[in-house]
Amino acid sequence: MLDNKQCEAFLAVVETGSFDQAGKKLCITPSAVTLRLQALEKELGQLLIIRGKPCNLTTSGQQVFEYLQKNMRLEQNLLHNLMGKSQSDFFKIIIASNADSLATWLLPTIKDVLIKEKILLEIMVDDQSHTYSLLEKGIVNACISIESKPMKGCTAEYLGVMRYKMIATKSFKKKWFPEGITREALRLAPAVIFNQKDLLHFDLLVKEFGLPKGSYPFHLIPSSESFVTAIKLGIGYGMVPEFQLNIHHNQNELIDLFPEVERKVFLYWHHWSHQPDALKNITNHIIRHSKEVLR
Repeated sequence: MLDNKQCEAFLAVVETGSFDQAGKKLCITPSAVTLRLQALEKELGQLLIIRGKPCNLTTSGQQVFEYLQKNMRLEQNLLHNLMGKSQSDFFKIIIASNADSLATWLLPTIKDVLIKEKILLEIMVDDQSHTYSLLEKGIVNACISIESKPMKGCTAEYLGVMRYKMIATKSFKKKWFPEGITREALRLAPAVIFNQKDLLHFDLLVKEFGLPKGSYPFHLIPSSESFVTAIKLGIGYGMVPEFQLNIHHNQNELIDLFPEVERKVFLYWHHWSHQPDALKNITNHIIRHSKEVLR
């Protein structure tokens, strides 16, 4: 039988990506984490984790991780079914979402089912092209992703479309693009980028103007709300989802720099095929109501 503390240390390293962070999570020293993991690897006779920044799973480590995650889900579902009638019990679900969905439509869409079914939600935020890997590693129960094909043991269901426009203030355009949106002007004007994984902006400038990443200045602002605020303040221009654009642009003096260009992001809900009842409720709710907002 696998040792609980050793498995706990292993899972903490996988989740955090480092022995130092795993130690902080478990309130033990990194050396203690190392000793527990080494003991588990010795017991199994397999190298489970490749040490690095971040740490990565070996093939054997991936098998152990999937096994432990499956057992955790089964235990969680069992406890929920046995103790579901308790008034004080909540059922915890971990999902991965892109920041724009979290800042706009996600919580209003699932709030009713969270309250009614007494579900505690932990949300891990990553770019929509990277949330899939969190489910693949077994770190989350479900995710919102641009990937349309489900992995083995999972189901992918279409949610809808988020549309993005390149936005700036009128004063910003007047200052940086006095002669229109040209390649040379874009090389000088500061952009606002969500993070280094934000491919929407990078891909648009490559495709439309032949400008690769690094050939123009940009701010990195990894917050959906502050991202839009930065654009409204005239700090830069950037790709904004229509959800976050006020219909009456004039009050914020926001304008569409490329009216003829629109980027569509097709979103999918990925979840394990065998779901606990609470996750089934969220899945049914989000699939039904996403069609109303993600048109």
